[in-house]
Amino acid sequence: MDTCMNALKALSDETRFTILSHLLRHDFCVGSLARQMGITEGAVSQQLQVLRKADLVHGEKRGYYTHYAVDREKLREVSRFLDELSNVQQEECACESLPPEERDCCCRDA
Repeated sequence: MDTCMNALKALSDETRFTILSHLLRHDFCVGSLARQMGITEGAVSQQLQVLRKADLVHGEKRGYYTHYAVDREKLREVSRFLDELSNVQQEECACESLPPEERDCCCRDA
């Protein structure tokens, strides 16, 4: 769960999400991503560092440049985590039968 939470935190930023979206279509180096997104190479590098720490992307040295790609298996793992989360069944409140002063949950005000 911790690895999925780290990935979700990394994806919660719009710039990082956009970078990941670009990398899903094609491997890019920092300079190319910066030009496409209209931001500095330094900004792209900082965002890629967060994505790398979350294991969502990896770099591969190709000549002088490092090209980045999405770890699709990690993305699938996050997807499965969210799918499982969306399938959790809501339980009925067990304290509804108690007097209001004894309720210690969402039913306190009911």
